Amino acid sequence: MSYQFTKKEITREIIKSGKDPVYFIDNYARISHPMHGLIPFKLYDYQSDLLLDFNDHRFNVILKARQLGISTVTAAYIAWMMMFHRDKNILVMATKFSTAGNLVKKVKAIVKNLPEWIRIANVEVDNRTSFELTNGSQIKASSTSGDAGRSEALSLLVIDEAAHVEGLDELWTGLYPTLSTGGRCIALSTPNGVGNWFHQTYIDSEHENNDFHPTKLLWDVHPDRDLNWFEKETKNMSRRQIAQELKCNFNTSGDTVIHPDDIAYMHEMIAEPKHRTGFDRNFWIWENYDPSCTYILSADVARGDGKDFSVFHIMKLDTMEVVAEYQGKITPDVFSSLLLNAGAEYGQCMVIVENNSVGFTVLDKLKEANYPNIYHSIKSSHEYVDQLEAEYRNSSVAGFTTSLKTRPLIIAKMEEFIRNKLVKVYSSRLLNEFKTFIWNNGRPQAMRSYHDDLIMAFAIGCWVRDTVFSESQRDAEYKKAILNSMKKSDSIMNTTIPGMHGYKPMNNSQRARKELEKQKEFLWLLKG
Repeated sequence: MSYQFTKKEITREIIKSGKDPVYFIDNYARISHPMHGLIPFKLYDYQSDLLLDFNDHRFNVILKARQLGISTVTAAYIAWMMMFHRDKNILVMATKFSTAGNLVKKVKAIVKNLPEWIRIANVEVDNRTSFELTNGSQIKASSTSGDAGRSEALSLLVIDEAAHVEGLDELWTGLYPTLSTGGRCIALSTPNGVGNWFHQTYIDSEHENNDFHPTKLLWDVHPDRDLNWFEKETKNMSRRQIAQELKCNFNTSGDTVIHPDDIAYMHEMIAEPKHRTGFDRNFWIWENYDPSCTYILSADVARGDGKDFSVFHIMKLDTMEVVAEYQGKITPDVFSSLLLNAGAEYGQCMVIVENNSVGFTVLDKLKEANYPNIYHSIKSSHEYVDQLEAEYRNSSVAGFTTSLKTRPLIIAKMEEFIRNKLVKVYSSRLLNEFKTFIWNNGRPQAMRSYHDDLIMAFAIGCWVRDTVFSESQRDAEYKKAILNSMKKSDSIMNTTIPGMHGYKPMNNSQRARKELEKQKEFLWLLKG
């Protein structure tokens, strides 16, 4: 037979529980266990500390490993708040309505399974994903796509799995005013890469750049977990899964297009530019022009709406080393001048411009200035054509065409280059874009509110380097073979080339030499 409290003892326990959420939960909260059914909720030390943080700090951001019972602790805290405080308005949000609804169900279960004598408020309105107590306190669930909470004052906002909520930065702008009357916020999540609202909020909180109190809970904070548990648990997990679900590592978690290991490798190469020049000092230079090297310049032109950047990279052809880079919000005419000057500075190197609507404007400026080395391709194709030949072909178009067909090709080629460590990247700006360049429903793109302009320009450069230049190198071998054959005979030119079947003798070698002399400029590969 259980002990029966006297009225005086009941009053004392109610007062004590109302003042201390840790005492209340540790002594009277019961939760559902998958194996043992309804059991008392006995708090671990890290869970007790977290409850105190909830009570002591208005805003809390929790970076957590999975299976630590943090959602259950949060539910118990909400139950305590609703039970012992009148007229509390609580909203639980998550990227999925079911996720938010499950947390509300946990709160309801804790409230309904309290001892009757301490249950000073009862459930009055009971819906599937919301309920209200007789003291006026209420809770409801909402997905981040809904409008709940946007126009009402909140006592507590809980954002569950916050790192996985797309566009939470914009949502937070609308939700923050609902907390202006003293409302609190608890944002909890496993990591999901960098650049999202949760990552930025947590990092800023560690540097005391916002009002959030940070808490990091790794897998080993649980007293029942040791290295043997970890090895067994991670046996069939990927590196990304381990980083996300157990180690709480932002940099190696998330679904980035470029593998976190490759991002980490590039991070080691990051270096400050030797020069920051240009009128806006956004032209970064790591290495000046070397006459013995061949360069390419790949550019992406902003749409002109002020949201994107006009960018370009200058890369060494042989090593794909980015020796210079520009990123800025400038007008097309100014950008055209910058391209002309930068291309001339690096040996009249080939300039590859994405030929979108504004890109054509830039290309026209380059043509008007008679820039001698502009990338051309066949319309509706990514097939390269020499600039001299392009003048006589109606099917040619200046610039590189990025389309639904070519975009996945160039990104795949870039990823291949990076994965095989065939590039050298010193730019922190480019690296930061890689960190927020993710798979979204099977499509590679920048996270919301982030950019991929530098990435696209870089991807175009990788594609051209791998396709166009390899073809041009083969052409160079053919023409070298022709030159060698001419040296052997003044009357007959042998056009036999290794790998080619047959040959055609050609009389009048003097005429052939004259024709070949006209074509010396064909080798744009060797320019610069």
